[in-house]
Amino acid sequence: MAEIYQLGNGIYDMLLTDYLMESEEEALRLDLKTDPEVVQQHALWAGLKPGMRVADLGCGSGKTSYHLNLMAKPNGETIGVDIAEQRYRFAREHYLDEGLSFALGDIRKPMPELGQFDFIWIRFVLEYYRTNSFDILRNVLQLLKPGGILCLVDLDYNCLTHYGIPEKLNETIHQLITSFEKNFNFDPYTGRKLYSYIYDLGLTEIDVKMEAHHLIYGPLKKTDEFNWMKKIEIARRKTDGSQLERYEGGFDKFCSDFHQYFNSPRRFTYTPVFVCRGRKPER
Repeated sequence: MAEIYQLGNGIYDMLLTDYLMESEEEALRLDLKTDPEVVQQHALWAGLKPGMRVADLGCGSGKTSYHLNLMAKPNGETIGVDIAEQRYRFAREHYLDEGLSFALGDIRKPMPELGQFDFIWIRFVLEYYRTNSFDILRNVLQLLKPGGILCLVDLDYNCLTHYGIPEKLNETIHQLITSFEKNFNFDPYTGRKLYSYIYDLGLTEIDVKMEAHHLIYGPLKKTDEFNWMKKIEIARRKTDGSQLERYEGGFDKFCSDFHQYFNSPRRFTYTPVFVCRGRKPER
């Protein structure tokens, strides 16, 4: 992002994005699915401390930025950056706080005007940049102070691990995800790559942890239903339908069948999440 677009100054220029999940309700979806306790646990593990200057790149609704900023207090500062006006507005309306600010921008481009940071956090972003994730990280590394920490959080085998699901339904989900890899630069296998990314960047004190992100069984929670059915809705808008040529009843039947499966308390769904941290060498 060569520029920071501040709406209040009247210099905002519309950013176009090919983000797979873009919709009018994306800020809300991200907000509902973000667990502050988990965010704080991961950031504490990674080394976030009071007094640090923090960047939350791809900040979504601003909820993560808010809780990272709480951890940076006192004397810390946090900047949340996102590419979409809708999410930028949502963040400013809901999460502005002392020491916390938000900016519009594209993390794929140089961002020298942001300054330097002690701690950079990138969560659930690289999965949408399959072919250029490492280029993004090389760019972002310029913002990290010597001795600073880079923390990456992302999913692996995203949306693909279900048990008790009808074979044809499962096969179609895999076909859809494959089409998103090809057509929308989506990477369902980002999590397993984070360690190698940080290693190749030359960072030190590297550490990795893995745990469950989605772990869904028993009665379906409303937040999980909203999140996953929103994914199906986006899939419907993004696909040309060729992946469902052999699905009897087309997308309507696919949506109905998935909803029926997902609402069954027998259903078991999980997605691993990887958290990886490394420190930039001192000069």
